[in-house]
Amino acid sequence: QVQLAESGGGLVQAGDSLRVSCTASGRTFSSAVMGWFRQGPGKEREFVAAISWNGGSTYYGDSVKGRFTISRDNAKNTVYLQMNSLKPEDTAVYYCAADRDHMVRLTTASHEYDYWGQGTQVTVSS
Repeated sequence: QVQLAESGGGLVQAGDSLRVSCTASGRTFSSAVMGWFRQGPGKEREFVAAISWNGGSTYYGDSVKGRFTISRDNAKNTVYLQMNSLKPEDTAVYYCAADRDHMVRLTTASHEYDYWGQGTQVTVSS
């Protein structure tokens, strides 16, 4: 069992940077692919980024590629999402998720992830 808790969201201006974190409980974290998703107002949940168990592989959604960076620290059971050059369209609730069945395979499909956090709100003003 893995419990996930996001933190670090807030209100920022367009062009600013923000880092959100997701801390996990349970030993499964260090061997799981981790992902970030987001859901904006009136929108479907969208894949943002994913990272392999040791950080050796990452993958990003087209809308954030080149601006966002996913990383992890297994010693701290934490995965991060560094968000730069934020835009108003990045406004969303950001969720982290764990894929317990895979260590290396990165997927954008939300149904492949087994555990989810409660989300943290990120609001970008223009």
